[in-house]
Amino acid sequence: MSEEQVILVNSQDEEIGTMPKMEAHEKAVLHRAFSIFIMNAKGETMLQQRAAHKYHSPLLWTNTCCSHQRLGESNIQAGTRRLQEEMGFTAPLKELFSFTYKATFDNGLTEHELDHVMMGEYENNPVINTEEVADWKWMKPVDIKKDIKENPDEYTAWFKIIFEKFYEHLMRNIQKP
Repeated sequence: MSEEQVILVNSQDEEIGTMPKMEAHEKAVLHRAFSIFIMNAKGETMLQQRAAHKYHSPLLWTNTCCSHQRLGESNIQAGTRRLQEEMGFTAPLKELFSFTYKATFDNGLTEHELDHVMMGEYENNPVINTEEVADWKWMKPVDIKKDIKENPDEYTAWFKIIFEKFYEHLMRNIQKP
């Protein structure tokens, strides 16, 4: 099986080509990605712990699901596909916002992504794909924010960046007690 390709983009999210995923992360080339936050009726966010054998950030906690779009795939289609592959369920997703970030890892790889952040609602337990996910849990956003501050090394580099923007979005737009 050939290596997954990522979609290279400019700062306006216009496609400018493709590149093997690993090469894009080695060269820190800007590419399209997505991050999903699943919430339940209690206002909790589903987090996943990355599988132990991942090539970077193993066993760290992160958002419900994140990955890369494929050519010809909308952000919602990509998110729906990957949510099923990693967490074993689908949920209606809506796009919240997008932004560009860069996160460098100890192994020399860099995530340089134009990230489309999406949210969905789900009430049940996931059926995790253990090739991708070691564990999962529900946490209230305020508790996630506090735990990131107290235990930053337990979370992925990109999640700490993305969560801050997601939390700001929630505080501005969600009217829940």
